[in-house]
Amino acid sequence: MKHLIDPTDLTVQEIDDILDLAIDIINDKEKYQDACKRKKLATLFFEPSTRTRLSFEAAMMELGGNVLGFSSADSSSTAKGESVGDTIRTVGCYADIIAMRHPKEGAPLLGSFVSDVPIINAGDGGHNHPTQTLTDLLTIKREKGRLNNFTIGLCGDLKFGRTVHSLIKALSRYEGIKYVLISPNELRVPEYIITEVFKKNNIEYKEVTTMEEVMDELDIIYMTRVQKERFFNEADYIRLKDTYILDKSKLKTAKPDLSILHPLPRVNEISTDVDSDPRACYFRQALNGKYVRMALIMTLLEVTV
Repeated sequence: MKHLIDPTDLTVQEIDDILDLAIDIINDKEKYQDACKRKKLATLFFEPSTRTRLSFEAAMMELGGNVLGFSSADSSSTAKGESVGDTIRTVGCYADIIAMRHPKEGAPLLGSFVSDVPIINAGDGGHNHPTQTLTDLLTIKREKGRLNNFTIGLCGDLKFGRTVHSLIKALSRYEGIKYVLISPNELRVPEYIITEVFKKNNIEYKEVTTMEEVMDELDIIYMTRVQKERFFNEADYIRLKDTYILDKSKLKTAKPDLSILHPLPRVNEISTDVDSDPRACYFRQALNGKYVRMALIMTLLEVTV
């Protein structure tokens, strides 16, 4: 049985197959409308979410399946002291597949050890967010037509940003990608990413502190919010939260075909005046998330049409 806990759980071929299936779903939605009929997805969200939870639910519904679950830990038996393992074992009696978000890193992995049904990590603390990564990859593929040979700037909270960590890991297996890491010193990418991904694989990267100095080099800019929930000290959050705001003035030197991505939710790190720019991809990106989750659910359930 296959689980998806880390983006590297999937081979490059498996990722490409999921993206190709997602594109086929986009092109022929009716073909897949009953693909998961009588199948049930459980969404176990121990941490707040809008896009991820709703896109999973919409994905399963559009495949003809059903959804059950909860949207906060307070509404589950963990509030009574039940362990994650027992919750997974119990829910696995009622559902065919589980999407799980948890604030503690490694919780979905722990759940996968005891689960009788496939587990999808829908985000674990500041660690990984593999289905957002699949969303990002599908967006890049649709916008650029390829998953290799480009320069990507990752901007904002690179320390706690699980979407950034997952995307770097996934893209590291494709050729010809250069990374520009844009962050304040306090929010630099973790050292394990530098040593285990960039240096280990001899991947070109550089770290800078402003967008302006590198904007003209970028084919893609991936904006992230500074996440209040990851900070222990509110004063540090307040000091850093407005460090990077992408607006029209900062795009003056950008390439005409730049792609602007953001995993959302946005706070103020992309000005709303950028929304009308054709290079803004983030709402198309959110829609892509539904289709790629449809493809992933089908893949893990081994459903074909």
